[in-house]
Amino acid sequence: MNSSDVIDCLPEERQRSILELLAEQGRVVASELARKFNTSEDTIRRDLRELAAAGLCKRVYGGALPVSPASGSLAERAIQNPERKQALAECLIKLITPGQVVFIDAGSTNLAIAQALPTDLKLTIITNAPAIAAVLAERENINLVLLGGTINRTTGAALGAQTLRDVANIRPDLYILGVCALDAELGLTAFDLEDAEFKRLVVSQAKSVITAVTTDKLETSAPFRITGTERLSALIVEADADATLLKSICGPDVQIHIAAAIHHIPAK
Repeated sequence: MNSSDVIDCLPEERQRSILELLAEQGRVVASELARKFNTSEDTIRRDLRELAAAGLCKRVYGGALPVSPASGSLAERAIQNPERKQALAECLIKLITPGQVVFIDAGSTNLAIAQALPTDLKLTIITNAPAIAAVLAERENINLVLLGGTINRTTGAALGAQTLRDVANIRPDLYILGVCALDAELGLTAFDLEDAEFKRLVVSQAKSVITAVTTDKLETSAPFRITGTERLSALIVEADADATLLKSICGPDVQIHIAAAIHHIPAK
């Protein structure tokens, strides 16, 4: 669809076209949509409200963002795009220093990171994710701390009052933060309110914060804000991530690390 064309259409057709543009561009602006569809900004804002209410986009000032694809349970997400998450994991573990106290929270990419840790790397690992603890439980060089609490089956994390009390006295050298979405305006966001609250607390106490995200999480949103990108020390992204987009999302103090490209071998 050529953005210079002016289109007259019914509300349902217009909303469908808005979703197509959102998928193509990663963001839509109400004023531009009003010109494109030859209608008022009030009408476009009403369209965006209805689409957001249906869970099809996230409204932001002046327009809308796509909803992050990182929904579903940890078990469901863990089997999605394993090669991509493995590449991110292998890139991220190069940033870990022997002897560090590292907090790894719940998430399918973070699970891949735990699985990728070298067996000879001596660390103290703190986690609120039983799945990550299970991966590391038999590692002789890992001093493992598992926080208690009520298990949220969707996030795969222990959350709640007990978990917040436990983490209040922890000051990790490095926090490997799992996020659902990342955007320049909204920052790092999550789908679960308690999960976002927990992550905010760990962010506030960690000396350094890094995160690894698949490309489909960039310039998307989830309902609950964790922190702004300025709190990141490093961001690990896939090889196909757009460089201009990354500059708009991250400030000059955030180190950007590019994971190795994934090459798919055609089936014979």
